Amino acid sequence: MYWPQAHTNVIRRLLTMAKRGTEVIYVTGNHDEFLRRYSKLILGNIQLVDEAVHVTADGRHLLVIHGDQFDVITRYHRWLAFLGDSAYEFTLTLNRWLNHWRARYGYGYWSLSAYLKHKVKTAVSFISDFEEAIAHEVTKRELHGVVCGHIHHAEIRKVGEVDYLNCGDWVESCTALIEHWDGSIELYRLADAQAKEALLKAEMVAG
Repeated sequence: MYWPQAHTNVIRRLLTMAKRGTEVIYVTGNHDEFLRRYSKLILGNIQLVDEAVHVTADGRHLLVIHGDQFDVITRYHRWLAFLGDSAYEFTLTLNRWLNHWRARYGYGYWSLSAYLKHKVKTAVSFISDFEEAIAHEVTKRELHGVVCGHIHHAEIRKVGEVDYLNCGDWVESCTALIEHWDGSIELYRLADAQAKEALLKAEMVAG
């Protein structure tokens, strides 16, 4: 298990925010499925749920869900899901070592597992099927869009009339979704932010 001090710092920050009045909603997923038995648990300002509906500042109603419920493999082929999890953990370990050496030589973050997935045609087909299935559910519930993760493929786009927002993850691709005060939602990529920061530093040195 990989749990550096930085992870503990994040948990402490969230607990501090909850203590000061911020509502923290934790949406469960297949990687922490054991928590689903405690769904609807409320601890002060911290709530544990399987899904939620978020209303953006511009009035859109978005389904917030991990997304594994729409993955045929994790729902009906548990042994394949277990095999996939093992392979995923292995690539994450390689990823950490690879990016450790990339950082030492001045290169930015790069996701090995994301690269491999996007090179496999069946993975591309799987992503498309997942997006269509989850968009169908959103339409059925008469919502405007969905915020999800699960397939670790960060993206903001329209799937039919549905706003599809996949946050990716903060483990391999280091991506997140940020809602601005006007309700617009931005896809944040750590690699892009690091590249911009490096460019600004280079311009400052050159100037």
